[in-house]
Amino acid sequence: MNEQKIARINELYRKSKAEGLSESEKKEQKLLRQEYLDAVRRNLRGQLDNIDVQEKDGSIVNLGEKFGNKKGN
Repeated sequence: MNEQKIARINELYRKSKAEGLSESEKKEQKLLRQEYLDAVRRNLRGQLDNIDVQEKDGSIVNLGEKFGNKKGN
């Protein structure tokens, strides 16, 4: 998600508190917020998929591979 979209989310939030939003602005806000949440989830999943954990037996397991989410390189 780029900085312009984040700035627009913030702008719509401030406007909603100050004077309210039109129906089209409410729809735009909802779509932008959903896009933002999707980006955060993808980023978090990518980070979690690249974490290695040492098991009690000493073996090292990649979480992405363990749970089948690691994308092949």
